[in-house]
Amino acid sequence: MERFRCWPALILALVCWPLAAQGFGFQDVIDRAKERAGEAYQAPAPIPPFLQELNHEQYQGIRFKPERTLWHESGSRFQVRLVSPGLYFKHAVKLHQVDAEGVHDVPYDKTDFNYTSEELARRVPADLGYAGFKLTYPLHGEKSRDPFLVFAGASYFRAIGPDNHFGLSARGIAVDTGLPSGEQFPSFTEFWLVRPTAKAETMTIYALLDGRSLTGAYQFDVRVGDAAVMDVKSRLFIRNDIEKLGIAPLTSMFFYGGNTARPVGEWRPRVHDSDGLLTHDAASGEWLWRPLLNPKNLKIDYFSAGQIAGFGLMQRQTRFDDFQDFAAHYHQRPSAWVAPKGEWGEGRVSLVQLPSNNENNDNVVAFWTPSEPARQGQALAYDYRLKFGAPAISGSDRAAAVKTFVGDGNRAGGGNVEGAYRVVVDFAGGPLQDLPGDAPVTSAVTAEGNGEVIEHFVEYLSPVNRWRISILAKPAPERPLSLRAFLKNGDQAVSETWSYEIPANNDILGGES
Repeated sequence: MERFRCWPALILALVCWPLAAQGFGFQDVIDRAKERAGEAYQAPAPIPPFLQELNHEQYQGIRFKPERTLWHESGSRFQVRLVSPGLYFKHAVKLHQVDAEGVHDVPYDKTDFNYTSEELARRVPADLGYAGFKLTYPLHGEKSRDPFLVFAGASYFRAIGPDNHFGLSARGIAVDTGLPSGEQFPSFTEFWLVRPTAKAETMTIYALLDGRSLTGAYQFDVRVGDAAVMDVKSRLFIRNDIEKLGIAPLTSMFFYGGNTARPVGEWRPRVHDSDGLLTHDAASGEWLWRPLLNPKNLKIDYFSAGQIAGFGLMQRQTRFDDFQDFAAHYHQRPSAWVAPKGEWGEGRVSLVQLPSNNENNDNVVAFWTPSEPARQGQALAYDYRLKFGAPAISGSDRAAAVKTFVGDGNRAGGGNVEGAYRVVVDFAGGPLQDLPGDAPVTSAVTAEGNGEVIEHFVEYLSPVNRWRISILAKPAPERPLSLRAFLKNGDQAVSETWSYEIPANNDILGGES
């Protein structure tokens, strides 16, 4: 039975909202996080080793029973499926429901799951606990119950829009990512699920974060339309100094793409969950696009902004032909976009890329980091809107760089300059969409670090309605080649700024260079 009240006028309008539990709300979670920050850190208790040692197939065989879904009996649009610990999910979390009558624990019941074997079921402790949860919503008709949001593992969570398959993840926080000192992985340890009414279109989740160097309180207001949208409030309390604090981190996978060589033996044209980082600087108005790489060594890039208006890891390749993988559905992986609420102050977007020899590793992380390190005793607040869905969720009004190709600038089709690279970038959409092929579109191309731009020119590709910049450029000896380029129609910039760096250590050039 739903427990809520409605004013008579609202009953007539068929609009009812649940009442939060008396005396419980976001401030209560903030108070808990603040109190815990003053205590010594205690890591969550690990699950038994045999559960950690399950392989992927064995863990996937532990299946939640749909009839045990929370709020199933109410017909609520939002319903909750529970996640078992095991494999990557190495500790349990506390789960609570919140309604007008108060806060209620969600007790663990091992019979909520079917198991791969009777032996495994017998060994699972009766007090194990849940690793997290999945939210479902009728994405494809009122009778459907489609998982669209998952919280499980450290501070990771994933979401999708109606036309997506699960791909990249978000995190509550990143701590010292990419630093020699080693990364820390704080965890969400406790959740409060505010029970929605049957027809509610928004649901609220509170979460408590705990880690060696900080604690945090989070509020997620979740809704689903053309994209999954989460309005996030975060309040952070610093236990110990943090050199590199990552706000609103996004984590993804890039194995190879159209701008990189295809690994030996691979038949698919591309394999990635995301293909680039997009940032928007409110002060300058610039939209900047950086295609992703699978580097041979750890690579960290920083993108400064006078006032960050947004950033995201995007999946711009959305055709089946781009990947030819009907099992993985890479063409349906979501893009994710972070839009700060209010001014976050001085800082920059960090892009961390790690080498990977397969598609099973998340090797890309992007986040915003403040200019000053976080100091013990500080209390910080960051609010933002997070969207998962099609690439258009960024709201950019500029033509987008949709393809990047890189080759030898000293062979047929590339050029005749030893040690140079031929770089080709295709732009589409935005102000270019309806331009005639003879419009006065030109390119602006620059090289950093003493690199040399030898030539660049623009072509209109009538079969696909794209505009192409072709660049011949050469790096300084033993240096990477860093390029920036955008398109202009007359004196007006009509595209985002494409930014790219070819590492000095690569296998693109043929022969000696």
